Amino acid sequence: MRKSFWVLILLLTEFIYCSAQVSKLDLVNPFIGTGGHGHTFPGATVPYGMVQLSPDTRLNGWDACSGYHASDEAILGFSHTHLSGTGIGDYGDVLFIPTTGKQQLNQGTAENPDAGYASPKVSGSEAASPGYYTVKLRDYDVKVELTTTAHAGFHRYTFPANAKNAGAIIDVGHTLQSHLNEVNQIEVINDHEIRGYKVTKGWARDHPIYFHAVFSKPFVYKLASGETIEKKGIKNINKIGAKALLQFDRLSDHEVLVKVGISSVDYAGAKNNVLQEIQDWDFAKVKDDAAKQWNVWLNRIDLKGGSSDQQKIFYTALYHTAISPNLFTDVDGRYRGMDKKIHPSSNGSGNYTVFSLWDTFRAFHPLMTIINPSMNEAWVRSMIKKYEESGALPMWELASNETGTMIGYNAVPVIVDAYMKGYRNFDVEKAYKAIVHASTYDSSLVFVDDEVKQGIMPKAKYYNETLGFIPADKENESVSKALEFAYNDWCISQMAKALGKDADYKKFSERSKRYVRYFDTRTGFMRGVNADGSWKSPFNPRFSNHRKDDYVEGNSWQWSWFVPHDVPGLIALHGGKDHFLNKLDSLFKESSVVDGENSSADISGLIGQYAHGNEPSHHITYLYTHAGQPWKTQHLVDSILHTLYFNDPNGLSGNEDCGQMSAWFVLSSLGFYQVSPGNPVYTLGRPLFDEATIHLENGKNFTIRSVNNSDKNKYVSEVKLNGVVLQQLFISHPDIISGGILEFTMSDQPSKK
Repeated sequence: MRKSFWVLILLLTEFIYCSAQVSKLDLVNPFIGTGGHGHTFPGATVPYGMVQLSPDTRLNGWDACSGYHASDEAILGFSHTHLSGTGIGDYGDVLFIPTTGKQQLNQGTAENPDAGYASPKVSGSEAASPGYYTVKLRDYDVKVELTTTAHAGFHRYTFPANAKNAGAIIDVGHTLQSHLNEVNQIEVINDHEIRGYKVTKGWARDHPIYFHAVFSKPFVYKLASGETIEKKGIKNINKIGAKALLQFDRLSDHEVLVKVGISSVDYAGAKNNVLQEIQDWDFAKVKDDAAKQWNVWLNRIDLKGGSSDQQKIFYTALYHTAISPNLFTDVDGRYRGMDKKIHPSSNGSGNYTVFSLWDTFRAFHPLMTIINPSMNEAWVRSMIKKYEESGALPMWELASNETGTMIGYNAVPVIVDAYMKGYRNFDVEKAYKAIVHASTYDSSLVFVDDEVKQGIMPKAKYYNETLGFIPADKENESVSKALEFAYNDWCISQMAKALGKDADYKKFSERSKRYVRYFDTRTGFMRGVNADGSWKSPFNPRFSNHRKDDYVEGNSWQWSWFVPHDVPGLIALHGGKDHFLNKLDSLFKESSVVDGENSSADISGLIGQYAHGNEPSHHITYLYTHAGQPWKTQHLVDSILHTLYFNDPNGLSGNEDCGQMSAWFVLSSLGFYQVSPGNPVYTLGRPLFDEATIHLENGKNFTIRSVNNSDKNKYVSEVKLNGVVLQQLFISHPDIISGGILEFTMSDQPSKK
């Protein structure tokens, strides 16, 4: 009897544990960020997978960067590659859509789906969870279900019982954002298999992709290009706008499954990717395996407390931080490099793509050093590999193409931050050589008449070298570039110091102070400086002319605080803490009106002129703690957590930007944020949950507890680290990875001790 009792208890405990594990999937809402300006997609993927199998609802426009927008009622089809939250669109490769009845050759549009094979959704049929997406297409009465492995997509189409001419369309010509299709090819292998190849020239200037698809039921086919059907019996078409129109002869169970592998390398890679990862037709198993991978990821952090919506926002944010960078290596270890050659991966370390470094150096990569450090090291190794293949560290890399998007050389803080935190599983000397090179020459490839020219010094860096500053009348976006160069150079100085490279340490330390040249003590703002040393006029700190003024995706109100590496120096420029704090107060009290007929749409999520919807503002609330008024940090962080993130498609105040917007929420809701990556110190804020436990990669746990926590009790009265009261509201990276307990005591009144 006693034995049976304990067996029952054990089984009950296991059931409760497994239920708790599975429940985190229910706390993810993949539709957060698919509305407004979030630019996310709701479809199926696995953590950092090569495939993102998701519906496309529109082709062009800023809010269609991911190919999907929650406001659209129709679906154009389901493609296998998507970007998460970027400000520029690309991908949307290899589109499939099931059909019934007569098939159309045109695609139709979001506004007019009846003009082609696109179909409205059946209202209420759309749903998604990590690794799974489903919808019913109204025109065809077909239920679509999607799931993925790392290298392959898996479709399940359930046709109606009385379906006539059940079929599917494969559109290789489909791509997002009106890019040039240079090659579209489809080849029918047999009555169950089909493969294809495309090359697009868009944001990624040279992006080839191969696919290999296997169907569970035999099909008959027609090949077409544009609106022209090819002659019967032709098995291969190599024309722009290539499509395959398939019909299924025998559908006794009304179900067709399709497994699709993709590769940047060749047909063999695509075939190998799908046949190795999906060896049978068990859709439920592949879906379950994807869910298990997501459970492992989501269970890195456990929460207690908070509302249901707050927990869903948190776990969706954690989900969004595991979508990119994406695996770019086939299962056989091959990948297409920056030099367009095919390479084997070395030492079992895969190659990765989609490095949105201007965004992700700020919070995404610091978060990864806590919850995913070995993967972060793999990304550093991948960036160094790109340096070897192209001659420069990536700036904004996409599908082994350097897009040259944004400013600065922000691979540097990612590499330096990893090194300074002790994560050094990469070639340190080569990494150091690469970051120094990034400061001297362009951190991207330079395109001249579509020819790649390496080692060309861009104007901004030329002026920074020769004059010691960047003249506003000679170079666009001069202030933002100069401020980022100063921070990037400070990062280099820290690694130089750690490596005993004293001359470099002195050189880059001096360069890191060049932000001072742009500070106007009369106005208290960072301003453009002309070549003759005069201030650029007229000056309006609220003015923005998107990508055509002195600031990048912002104005002087937002950029005047970007000195994360030397906050005491910035405070001193203002004339001391009192003047600095008064100016900082003004930022949040100023009118939220942004002047200028072409002001940047990225200036969003405004509190005064603070713009949480774009990355340059993300550290600013924590500056109050550095200046001795931490209660203002706590108040503002609390406000942002409660008012600028929602469990809703329009739940983000700006572009998700490959996990950065979500990483800010994860870190800030845990109660800390790293103001200056490269300096392994975190500034404490206001924890959102009663308790959060981070399960560290080294097997230890770091727990954050909030005593007397509530919406009203937003202020911190005391903090203890492992039982010892902290005298300052900062902790180090070793404090976290050593494990232990960080305990906040919360109050409804500011503590001004």
